[in-house]
Amino acid sequence: MFAAYAARFDRDQPLNALELGERPEPLAPPNWAVVHVKAASLNHHDIWSLRGVGLAEEQLPMILGCDAAGTDADGNEVVVYPVVGASGHGVGPRERPTILTEKYQGSFAEQLSVPQWNIVPKPKELSFEEAACLPTAWLTAYRMLFTNAGVRPGDSVLVQGAGGGVATAAIVLGAAAGLRMFATSRDETKRRRAVDLGAEAAFETGARLPHRVDAVLETVGAATWSHSVKALRPGGVLVISGATSGPNPAAAELNRIFFLELKVVGSTMGSKEELAGLLNFCAARNVRPVIDTVLPLTRAREGFARMAGGDLFGKIVFTV
Repeated sequence: MFAAYAARFDRDQPLNALELGERPEPLAPPNWAVVHVKAASLNHHDIWSLRGVGLAEEQLPMILGCDAAGTDADGNEVVVYPVVGASGHGVGPRERPTILTEKYQGSFAEQLSVPQWNIVPKPKELSFEEAACLPTAWLTAYRMLFTNAGVRPGDSVLVQGAGGGVATAAIVLGAAAGLRMFATSRDETKRRRAVDLGAEAAFETGARLPHRVDAVLETVGAATWSHSVKALRPGGVLVISGATSGPNPAAAELNRIFFLELKVVGSTMGSKEELAGLLNFCAARNVRPVIDTVLPLTRAREGFARMAGGDLFGKIVFTV
């Protein structure tokens, strides 16, 4: 079957490690199932895999891709929950949970094998391309907002770094849920897009906000950390799920955190139940993922190059 996979590692030029070509069709051990992939979306995780982060040489070649939507053996339209081992279903009882491509072959292929437990029905309202955007970036944003930030309709939320997959998802989901969403970006075009997607306002990175917010969603890390802490009202919540600009800010702002009784909450991915909730929310509220580019899997290298260049707004989707 045709697939896009990591054949080697290249820390400095990750696209040099990407290969497109034939790979063996997957097997389905007991309690596993084969999904015929219709669409799969790209994440920064895939770029890091090509650099060798989270993988060992003996695991190569590794088919990339964490997110997928397709059909099962009975023709049902499904979405794949990408964390294998989260419940123990289909794996050893002591196996730690891993996201697809960390141990098991990923979704950038014609077929994908996962535990039966990892398969979730796809709402008919969502296309395969739309559904394939949800299991990683959008699920991360959903958990950050509705589980870890603890915000309610009418509360205000700042999203750092508009344009990234998680940040874009958070703006759309928050606006649909009745939250007052604010965003930052260094790029004027991305600020305008954030407002078009439902943000009440968008500002230059580091700019003073009209008022302090109830929660900040942080994926940028070192470059925006100090601003995130200073943007919170007393008792506010900072939820962090990434650090694309680095993990070590110049100032940790510890005095401000304890004096204002701020909460700092780490957030990673989401549960299968939260994915089901996200799918239903999108279907019921007519929320659709923001898609930057759709390409056939045969042109996956173009999608990887676009993500590596950073000039995108929304998700890159490969169709099979």
